[in-house]
Amino acid sequence: MIRFSKISASQLIEVVFVLAVSSALLPMTAAAQRRSGAEEDPVFREYRGIQIGMTTEETRKKLGNPRDKGDEQDFYVFGEKETAQIVYDKAHKVSVLSVDFLSGANGVPTPKAVFGDDIEPKADGSIYKLIRYKKAGYWVSYNRTAGNSPMISVTIQRIE
Repeated sequence: MIRFSKISASQLIEVVFVLAVSSALLPMTAAAQRRSGAEEDPVFREYRGIQIGMTTEETRKKLGNPRDKGDEQDFYVFGEKETAQIVYDKAHKVSVLSVDFLSGANGVPTPKAVFGDDIEPKADGSIYKLIRYKKAGYWVSYNRTAGNSPMISVTIQRIE
């Protein structure tokens, strides 16, 4: 609670100004929170047609036979510079989709393609961002390692 006893007119004007500016910024703060993914639809929803919740059968039909096949996960190799790991839940549905791209791979998604916005790299060139899309029921992360030959990983995982 704010007490106004022994407050000068200039102090009162300052308090009113701060409150006015704060209330003007509230819509921008709410918009920034919405952009964090809590209520947005994800930009990056699938990889090669595979989405969270698809069955093992649907996944293998789209991607072909994995290099390593199992009840709980499959591992795919798409050339020397692109791999994917698909994890299935007990109902044999995709719960995690993680893709790794080595330096020089074709078709590497950019942060803008994954999140709809660019991400400022750290001083060493690395990038990391994760957004939880509660409405969609999963999170998406983008990770680029530092160095001259970075590896990029994009992961979609169901929120349990």
